[in-house]
Amino acid sequence: MRAILAQAEQEFAVSDLPVSAVLPDILAALESASQTLLAAPTGAGKSTWLPLQLLEQAILPGRIIMLEPRRLAARNVAQRLAEQLNQPPGETVGYRMRGKSCVSATTRLEVVTEGILTRMLQQDPMLDGVSLVILDEFHERSLQADVALALLLDVQQGLREDLKILLMSATLDNARLAAMLPDATLIISAGRSYPVERRYASLNPSVRFEEAVAREVLQLLRDESGSLLLFLPGVAEIERVKRELESRVADDIDLAPLYGALSLAAQQRAILPAPAGRRKVVLATNIAETSLTIEGIRLVVDSALERRALFDARTGVTRLQTQRISQASMTQRAGRAGRLMPGICLHLISSEQAARAAAHSEAEILHSDLSSLWLELLQWGCTQPEQLQWIDPPPGKSLRAAQQQLTQLGALDDNGLLNAQGRRMAQLGSDPRLSAILIAAGQDADAVASAALLVAVLEDPPRSGSADLREALYRPQPQWQRRARQWQHRLKVSGGRVDEARFAALLAAGFSDRLARRRDRSGRYQLANGLGAKLDDQDSLTRNEWLIAPALLQGSAAPDARILLALPIDIVALCQQRPALIEWRTEVEWDDEKGTLRAFKREQIGALVLKTQPLARPESEVLHAAMLRWVAEKGLSVLGWSPAAEQLRLRLHCAAEWLPAENWPAMNDAALLDSLESWLLPQMSAVRDLKGLQSVDLVSALLHLLTWSQRQRLDTVLPTHYTVPTGSRLPVRYHADKPPSLAVRIQEMFGEATNPTVAEGRVPLVLELLSPAQRPLQITRDLAAFWRGAYPEVQKEMKGRYPRHPWPDDPTSALPTRRTKKYSPQG
Repeated sequence: MRAILAQAEQEFAVSDLPVSAVLPDILAALESASQTLLAAPTGAGKSTWLPLQLLEQAILPGRIIMLEPRRLAARNVAQRLAEQLNQPPGETVGYRMRGKSCVSATTRLEVVTEGILTRMLQQDPMLDGVSLVILDEFHERSLQADVALALLLDVQQGLREDLKILLMSATLDNARLAAMLPDATLIISAGRSYPVERRYASLNPSVRFEEAVAREVLQLLRDESGSLLLFLPGVAEIERVKRELESRVADDIDLAPLYGALSLAAQQRAILPAPAGRRKVVLATNIAETSLTIEGIRLVVDSALERRALFDARTGVTRLQTQRISQASMTQRAGRAGRLMPGICLHLISSEQAARAAAHSEAEILHSDLSSLWLELLQWGCTQPEQLQWIDPPPGKSLRAAQQQLTQLGALDDNGLLNAQGRRMAQLGSDPRLSAILIAAGQDADAVASAALLVAVLEDPPRSGSADLREALYRPQPQWQRRARQWQHRLKVSGGRVDEARFAALLAAGFSDRLARRRDRSGRYQLANGLGAKLDDQDSLTRNEWLIAPALLQGSAAPDARILLALPIDIVALCQQRPALIEWRTEVEWDDEKGTLRAFKREQIGALVLKTQPLARPESEVLHAAMLRWVAEKGLSVLGWSPAAEQLRLRLHCAAEWLPAENWPAMNDAALLDSLESWLLPQMSAVRDLKGLQSVDLVSALLHLLTWSQRQRLDTVLPTHYTVPTGSRLPVRYHADKPPSLAVRIQEMFGEATNPTVAEGRVPLVLELLSPAQRPLQITRDLAAFWRGAYPEVQKEMKGRYPRHPWPDDPTSALPTRRTKKYSPQG
């Protein structure tokens, strides 16, 4: 990778922004290389100046697409670029984001976000008419940016060698990007708009967080001039610190929150300059780390914390975690103070802690719900993630959870590929759950109107504090109504009236696993997916036995997820509208009083039981399936494991470890429980009860997992017995966490010079050498060393204790024996 370093001047006009020093190198790179990496400090002009220079000077016959990871940044970057051309957005420079488009036939530079670039690629993989794609603020490693890069590289390699990619950020992970893109040109623009003094101060742990932060902010405002940007981890902290500051800041200071859930208008108010003669304090989440220029800021206070959403693939629920930010994020935050003048950044962390922080933030792909990503990949024609290039490959566990969810939503066929419904869901470009709701509406105008409003609300959920979804649906705000009309237009079904009676059935199309039944009067519910969920005790929704809860949040310590949004439902009416939700299942349970298994037939929605009836003698096929589910739930210990079965399982475990090149079946609990139908079911033909189940020959059962050649191979390389020199066939004991062992009387090993082995000589047996009375004498994995070393001492002691047994001076040449001297050929 070619690296170019340029030092920018500290004082500059607009045309002398730091990035202008490397503009010739960027232009040259775009001519010679397919991929270019630009690391440029905050305020260098890479987002708000460079794209216009590329439009004017680069040899690019087509349009430029620039991906911004956040909606507010996208809109503001486009606005500033257009202003420099003395044009409104939508002419030379335009923008597109979810629910809003401002482009025209004359637009040559489009700033896009919210997966818009992915949609463009899916609709036209050639990206006809596009010459350059810029991925801005790539350090954020958003899921959409990672997907976009993977697809763009695929397009470059297979369809468009002429397509150019430019990755930009103040803090690129250069080493990893260089490894992934070895032919890319790396350009580094050094220098900052204005110098920033970085200070560090740990908060007093005995003082409330909001009080401690407020004190630091107030002190800095007293000591320094200019407006201040305060980074906090989340909305709750913003509100608490704001309350602390409201009564204590000077009269000329305005407080302005800034976070993603605010309306665009409210966000714009936060970034506009303070009125003449006034200052402002902007209380922001990490939304303000991006390309935004917040006017008048020369002071930054950084809490050094962020709140990240972490998806739990096991539960299918997201939890929020407050954590320290990376050094790259600290650099980004500090840079906000030097955009327009020399500034100060106070990090509320010790310098030692800051130095120990991770260099870069973890990519979103590592802890996100990947159902949308998997849908995109299947639509792209990619059935294996390895077919594309990733900086961080999608985790297998999360992909399996995504496949399971898409299957539940009816998007995949038996081969795991997109079916007709899945292709329609992919074309809609929304979250798969929301797409399933829209598709469930069909072509009925009232159903489409109802589904469109429902999806509009779930895309931009209310922040009223009430969990009752009816408050939003029955009194929709203007932005939801506008978005609903857009969805109706997309679905090509106009007119129709919102029908409140349809909401439950539509929600169930996307969130059937979130059906919830009340457990008690304290607001605790069980979900159809088996998880627990909870409402606040005072919430009026707790009066309802049945809910459907599309929005959940898992706490860090609470066992139950918190219900953020829910809709009361009539379960009888829902079952009539969506009969496919119901399944009849036969289950077995252990009856402690009678000491036997009992069979039941149950009408269920997931884990929620609607009706139960006992079964006197269910059919074998139904009973056996229920027994397998019971074993899967209770674990393998409920089966009758004989020593021979345990040893077979251990031998296969050892074979996989010692002979990994051969395709041995996995023997861990999870693998065996997942494959019960393959190995246990074939042995259950006569099983009717627990006694019969525990009598199943598990040796024969496990052998179902092996081919005939594997069975022969196993007996050869990991035998059950070892024949010692006397001809005795003695059992070899295998273990999960230590070498295999052989217990043998010492006289039977006379004449054996070397230690016996298994696994084609790879693994020596541990010999437990026994006295004639079967008492342990010595343990060794090196028989030759034992004969040379410890044996004379053993010989001396044993001659006195067992004089009738042979104790030769040279055991390696003596004849082995099971008998005393009286019967020995030497005796």
